Amino acid sequence: MRARDVDLSASVGQVELASLVLTASGTSGHDDELGAYGALDELGAVVVKSLAVMPWPGNPPLRVAPAGEGVLNAVGLQGPGVAAWRDDGLPRLLGHGATVVASIWGRTVEEFAAAAEALQGADVAAVEVNVSCPNLHDGAAMFAHSPSATAAAIEAAGRSGVPRWAKLSPTTDRLVDVARAAVDAGADALVLVNTLRGVVVDIERRASVLGSLTGGLSGPPLHPVALHCVIECRAALPDTPIIGVGGVRSEREVVGFVLAGADAVEVGTAALADPRAPWRILEATRRWCARHDVARLGILKGQLHA
Repeated sequence: MRARDVDLSASVGQVELASLVLTASGTSGHDDELGAYGALDELGAVVVKSLAVMPWPGNPPLRVAPAGEGVLNAVGLQGPGVAAWRDDGLPRLLGHGATVVASIWGRTVEEFAAAAEALQGADVAAVEVNVSCPNLHDGAAMFAHSPSATAAAIEAAGRSGVPRWAKLSPTTDRLVDVARAAVDAGADALVLVNTLRGVVVDIERRASVLGSLTGGLSGPPLHPVALHCVIECRAALPDTPIIGVGGVRSEREVVGFVLAGADAVEVGTAALADPRAPWRILEATRRWCARHDVARLGILKGQLHA
């Protein structure tokens, strides 16, 4: 089989994607930065860095630091706000022919609702609802640690008028309960998973290497955790679309996520080191399929559950 004959398109609910490889929120900015390294319309979608309804300054430096084979980040959701992004970043992305997914966050349910409402009428394929945020209503560390809080945020995000993808956290022993609550509240897909909480210490300064004490651990160390989360949620919610994210750096992780039950994958940390990584991984996946006579990668979905 020739690589060019392999079908790597994907469907995530009602959203049809040119390929199953997307960018991960937070790693490709709010704009068309990656357009200098490859054709954005060849990717399944560009998932932009999470936006609030208002501009947000983020955390003090240092914001990103190595952590073994992974990366620890405490950027703090810096962004221009939805309205400014619609005026500037979104048109630039659409100018490349990109399929765009807007990621939103909020500190309260009302802020999720306002961010979603500010997206009404925008030319975006879906909204990724980043529920790994502080919840000021019930004191929970994250919306994604609470089924009820997650459901409230997902329901509020319905004001966007586009399909909702719930981005969940691996740092809860109630993941399946949270996932089910998200779907019951209207989520069209699950994005599994966000970062793990972590700390790296500078022993000379006797302080965290980051400007904040803790950060989010991403990259290769996250991949086995993300795979387990996909497997759990696929078993519990067999009909729900799932997007796997965490430690994707080659075709091995892409195929692994699909075997675990994912419909698509997002490439994040790998693109920080190599901005061409999404295209490199996409082409490597195509070649893997050709070598193994897999005409369409989607036919392997969930085979770990067989």
